[in-house]
Amino acid sequence: MSDVQEIIRTAEPAFEEVISEELRELAALLEEKMFLQMLSGEHDEGDAILAIHAGAGGTDSQDWAEMLQRMYTRWAGNKGFSIELLDLTPGEEAGIKSVTLSVNGKYAFGYLRSEKGVHRLVRLSPFDAAHRRHTSFSLVEVLPKLENDDNEVVIDPNEITIDVYRSSGAGGQNVQKNSTAIRITHLPTGIVVTCQNERSQGQNREVAMSVLRSRLLQIKLAKQEADIAVLKGDYTKAEWGSQIRSYVIHPYQLVKDHRTGFESGNAQSVLDGALDKFMEEYLKQNNT
Repeated sequence: MSDVQEIIRTAEPAFEEVISEELRELAALLEEKMFLQMLSGEHDEGDAILAIHAGAGGTDSQDWAEMLQRMYTRWAGNKGFSIELLDLTPGEEAGIKSVTLSVNGKYAFGYLRSEKGVHRLVRLSPFDAAHRRHTSFSLVEVLPKLENDDNEVVIDPNEITIDVYRSSGAGGQNVQKNSTAIRITHLPTGIVVTCQNERSQGQNREVAMSVLRSRLLQIKLAKQEADIAVLKGDYTKAEWGSQIRSYVIHPYQLVKDHRTGFESGNAQSVLDGALDKFMEEYLKQNNT
């Protein structure tokens, strides 16, 4: 490296600029290659199922869940990923109670697995007549997306019940006249999966089964991780109160990841989808 620097120092200015630019490109390429090595998990390269659930806190938490949906939608758009809405339960007054999305793109799951956990928002509530400060919580789930012909998770048809109901709509011409929405209950685990976004009952059933398979895989992987952690002696129970990240909008602006310590003073930028640095810091910490 010192020889290269000496060549640059003694070179003509125009040639020096060319070499410097090539070195910058090489450094950026090397950094990208090193980062991609951290996305080498079994499912990291594939698509992801992203689910957001509003926590306790009524309308504020439901609004927060919708803000998170917007944040991840913008992030995905910036990465060139596509998003498909699989299921949505709106809030009574504003926001959403829950939403399930399919995020499609290379390394979608690898990036998004850093987002799994409880996200906390502190702000002046727009739904409080006294405009007081409120704290809201939402839970983010991230699952690897499995196709129905994937043999990694096998579902016994005798262990599920399938209910058909009418999809909810915005009213008027958008109201579904036929029962196309699907609710699948996995009896051994009690997992319930719904899908109502597709136009046909068969499409909704196929999507719901795919999501169920992903949830069952999550349970399988979580048990394996817990067993390993117990053997290592560092097992801790994952609980609702242990948020992974806090987003403070009042009385100051700060987004802080409690796992890595990484923080940003530009909360609005983060809420607009600037999540890459948070994801990178998490991946670095968990691949050392």
